[in-house]
Amino acid sequence: MKLSGLKPATGSVKSNYRRGRGQGSGGGGTATRGHKGAQSRSGYSRKRGFEGGQMPLQRRLPKFGFKNINRIEYNGINLDSIQQLVDKINVTTIDMDVLIKNGLAGKHELVKIMGRGELKSKINITVEAFTASAKKAIEEKGGTATSTKIIAKTEAK
Repeated sequence: MKLSGLKPATGSVKSNYRRGRGQGSGGGGTATRGHKGAQSRSGYSRKRGFEGGQMPLQRRLPKFGFKNINRIEYNGINLDSIQQLVDKINVTTIDMDVLIKNGLAGKHELVKIMGRGELKSKINITVEAFTASAKKAIEEKGGTATSTKIIAKTEAK
């Protein structure tokens, strides 16, 4: 058997139906689109959520919720991940460059150290933010937790 000799099973593949190719095609002059109306015209495309003129679902349901435009999105890194990193590359100082090189953070991300896991070694960490439990765990081992977060004008007051 050769690859060039492969073909689908008999009757499993139908030839394409060519719409609108004259009276002999069975589609007639309207090309099976019916008479008049938007769907019979060329270039027609239905809007997303269109329900044939009925009030669409996204307009029938009420609006709710709130999206805070001042929200700051952090990439959370837990202490157990930090400990794995320390064990792997044997460092005592961790900053954004070390986290980016080792794939724990992206180049344009803000990082927050979270408190899950156990820290076994003394390390100095410099990132944007820390949780209280993470900061406490780092300082209990004799390390330092330095925050580089820029304080907004509203927080400074």
